[in-house]
Amino acid sequence: MNTRLVILSLFGVILCGQPVRLSTYGQKLRMVYAADAPDVPKALAASSMLQLTTPNGAVWSATPAGLFRVNGQQREFFSGKRYLPDDNILGLAPDDAGGMWIRTTTGVSHIEYRRMTLAQKATQFEERVRLRHDRHGFVADCTLREPGNLATFVSQSSDNDGLWTALYAAAECFRYSVTKSPEALAQARKSIDAILSLEQITGRPGYPARSYIALDERRPADGIWHQTPDGKYLWKGDTSSDEIDGHFLIFSIGWDLLPDAALKQRIAATARRIMDHILENGYNLTDIHGQPTYWGRWSPEYFATPRGRSDSPLNAIELLSLLKTTHHITGDAKYDREYRKVALDMGYAGIATRYGELHREINYSDEELAMVAFYPLLVYEKDPKLLATYRKALDGWWANMAREKNPLWTFIYQVGQPKAKVDLEGARWTLERIPMDLITWTVKNSGRTDLPLEPQSDRFRQPQSKVLIPPDERPVMRWNANPFRLDGGNGGVGEDDGAAFLIAYWMGRYHRFLLGE
Repeated sequence: MNTRLVILSLFGVILCGQPVRLSTYGQKLRMVYAADAPDVPKALAASSMLQLTTPNGAVWSATPAGLFRVNGQQREFFSGKRYLPDDNILGLAPDDAGGMWIRTTTGVSHIEYRRMTLAQKATQFEERVRLRHDRHGFVADCTLREPGNLATFVSQSSDNDGLWTALYAAAECFRYSVTKSPEALAQARKSIDAILSLEQITGRPGYPARSYIALDERRPADGIWHQTPDGKYLWKGDTSSDEIDGHFLIFSIGWDLLPDAALKQRIAATARRIMDHILENGYNLTDIHGQPTYWGRWSPEYFATPRGRSDSPLNAIELLSLLKTTHHITGDAKYDREYRKVALDMGYAGIATRYGELHREINYSDEELAMVAFYPLLVYEKDPKLLATYRKALDGWWANMAREKNPLWTFIYQVGQPKAKVDLEGARWTLERIPMDLITWTVKNSGRTDLPLEPQSDRFRQPQSKVLIPPDERPVMRWNANPFRLDGGNGGVGEDDGAAFLIAYWMGRYHRFLLGE
């Protein structure tokens, strides 16, 4: 048994709830055809039916907003180019397997429910990352020069290359632990190498870049960029806590799960340098000018400012997690002494419990950072009193998260609160409903009458639903976005990498919350 599972077993974390037994499910897939394509059934051309019931009892209804399918308690909605050539539906014709042919003004869509497993879905998501989202080993953003045309993709740098790559690398570590796949091990090593290079490229020990590009790559318009001394690369500064959280998450998971001793020693050395940099600079991450970056601040002085006061519960749990992880990886007692000083003498453990009191708005990006930081801390903490405090802090965040059916947060929460009842079936539902097509099509749910609206907009002043919108009906998003937002997308000029699905699926498999494939 590996180190991480030994640690978890000591505290009764594994299998305290009822795991979900996975099986095949009907994955929605869409194909678009010209109206006169030979595969299009002739019955569709003559059909003007806008509502019909299929033999399995599902009722399909075309409306000005889009196409609805109702089967018992299940209600599904299809609109926009994710599903239809256009939303002006002219006729419907069922297929022989519970799917539907839809004729619109500009073409034909066929929606089918193909039986598959989540493992098969994960394989296709892995292929997407390798084909279009690998840039210097980073899991990269991907733009499409022609909307919806994957052959026109261009991978590019983003603000959070380190964080997104860390989540993918963590997924590959979990996959390797579950399957012993050589491919998973190779992908984990490759991505971790990329993450480690971010700290090397700046020339400032302990200070990782947000991202870097070769001189022949397109430079994003935003951010602060610096040239390396050899003139071969530009690296992006003003690194945030998002990156540090992601780095230490993969340092923790890679250290515990990978068999490569040399790589683990590089992880330990890098974690030590980053942690020493933060400690030597008064609990701040400082850029090349010696001043704290905008978001890399964990100091009491920052907590005393108006902005820092609301950030303090999150940033407190982050710093505690960084210190705990560094001590676990290096074995150096100085980090444990610092950890206990910060937690107890400086009161950071108590500050971490004040999220419900101090936060000003629901920030789904902050939820992601909190859970990324909670995971190593809850795995490694052995002190019953501190663990109880961290569980109280975790509950403060879970008060909003519980309604999201987010599989990654559900699994992390179950690790931290093994006796709590969580919706593992809801986590499975989300994994199944994440669309196969992750092109960033424009999605508009604001015209629907079946979604009750929140009276207040979200933090970006966008309308939001009171009820959770299924992943295949809302805009493509990672776990740092609002799953209740009605509208979004950019007309199909990008594609998400899908690593959010992969880390959730493989963490669930690793912790045995999900059994089978």
